[in-house]
Amino acid sequence: MKDDQLSITFAALADPTRRAILSRLAEGEATVTELAAPHAMSLPSVSRHLKVLERAGLVVKGRSAQWRPCRLEAAPLAEADAWMAPYREFFEARLPRLEQQLAKLRAQEES
Repeated sequence: MKDDQLSITFAALADPTRRAILSRLAEGEATVTELAAPHAMSLPSVSRHLKVLERAGLVVKGRSAQWRPCRLEAAPLAEADAWMAPYREFFEARLPRLEQQLAKLRAQEES
């Protein structure tokens, strides 16, 4: 069975290193060496993470002479965000009730 795009996106986002790479790419293009710098891992390891992100459509590698700058491709993230929107609304609708309950608990603790 072939995975759907949303499952591939969430699988790619499941790893903290890949999320950190995407955060860095949100600031602009970067080379593999630049992306590897803040991580205690080898360039091949970072390249493997990039391959997962590329397969998910979250990263695109360009060509600039001998450099292969990477850039963020946000379309899969937009699809994930659209899928999460109803859940976000669900929780946001309950925040005022949670705040009221917390205020009651604080008042009980203070008395």
